[in-house]
Amino acid sequence: MAKPRNAFYAQSGGVTAVINASACGVIETARKHKDKIGKLYAGRNGIIGALTEDLIDTGKESKKDIAALRHTPGGAFGSCRYKLKGLDESRAEYERLIEVFKAHDIGYFFYNGGGDSADTCLKVSQISAQMGYPIQAIHVPKTVDNDLPITDCCPGFASAAKYIATSVREASLDVASMAKTSTKIFVLEVMGRHAGWIAAAGGLASDDRCELPIVILFPEITFDRAKFLARVDFMVKQYGYCSVVVSEGVKNAEGQFLSDQGVKDAFGHAQLGGVAPTVAGIIKEGLGYRYHWAVADYLQRAARHIAAAADVEQAYALGKAAVELAVSGNNAVMPTIVRLSDKPYRWEIGVAPLERVANVEKKMPRNFITRDGYGITEKGRAYLLPLIKGEDYPPYRKGLPEYVRLKNAAVPKKLDTEFQL
Repeated sequence: MAKPRNAFYAQSGGVTAVINASACGVIETARKHKDKIGKLYAGRNGIIGALTEDLIDTGKESKKDIAALRHTPGGAFGSCRYKLKGLDESRAEYERLIEVFKAHDIGYFFYNGGGDSADTCLKVSQISAQMGYPIQAIHVPKTVDNDLPITDCCPGFASAAKYIATSVREASLDVASMAKTSTKIFVLEVMGRHAGWIAAAGGLASDDRCELPIVILFPEITFDRAKFLARVDFMVKQYGYCSVVVSEGVKNAEGQFLSDQGVKDAFGHAQLGGVAPTVAGIIKEGLGYRYHWAVADYLQRAARHIAAAADVEQAYALGKAAVELAVSGNNAVMPTIVRLSDKPYRWEIGVAPLERVANVEKKMPRNFITRDGYGITEKGRAYLLPLIKGEDYPPYRKGLPEYVRLKNAAVPKKLDTEFQL
């Protein structure tokens, strides 16, 4: 029997309420396959940990603490926004990864992230083949943006959606209370660069038992100032107030982000944020209504206290499936969620080749958005509702959720060379 090879796991990009549940699935499952997997190392601060040979020995963590990752938000090992470019352009970085993996006898690569991470995972599998050092690279999906293709949904999204739907309902009731003599407009900015999945969740706040005046601004729908103001004015005249949910990626007719300040992030994308005050200002200037605005920002992706039960279950299941795919000999693939039915909500694990995942972005289907462009249809509601149903509360102590902080013991370095980022 061949000697078990070690594994490497890393978290990438913006973390979520359930990314650690995937880590838990990976680690607990790897520990059950000692015949195939030796030690499991994590990258400190994501892929940077591999490049700088800053590895964490997850074997130093107790069974209890690893289990507690399932209900702990954030990224237990640290994440990063560091994009590895094409193989030709960034070949030295990929060769450095292989050098580190060779030094630590790493034969399995589990990369937990979104679209850019899927692309990196694919390239790692390609360069390992070119260099004659076999590595099975498995992508573990994660993104609150819910924009990965093929999979029905992405871990992290449902919990963010549940948080936004809840927040919009609660804030709307607050505004309704004050609208007669005070604030009539509440604007909430949510994440979503090109896909309006999180913004769509705001539409769930209103239903037949709790009807609320909500206007949603999607990245998929070009912003039209006159139409938007007319819609908001209609809502205020009918209900006395209005809540606006705006995605950070909303664009005008010229294709410019309303919130683009000209700053780029580490991936070269426009640094967004600040669309809520922009939209609130448009309402104030155009209609004169008093307003309040808020930015959900990290709160929407960190809110483990109100995580969706299915989201936690799926995040763990995908981490587990990633390891099982690897030990079965798979490479350059991503485990997926396959929806079997809406009522009752049933799903199973599938698998997709990374060639079909990397650099592909899944946007909101047009038939999920109402004809006027400011709400969600029954098809959209049917897709979203099953994802947010059910709760998976963390344990509480002294009135606060109790989360685990790992030891994150460093693995001794074996290479003499340092890597400069």
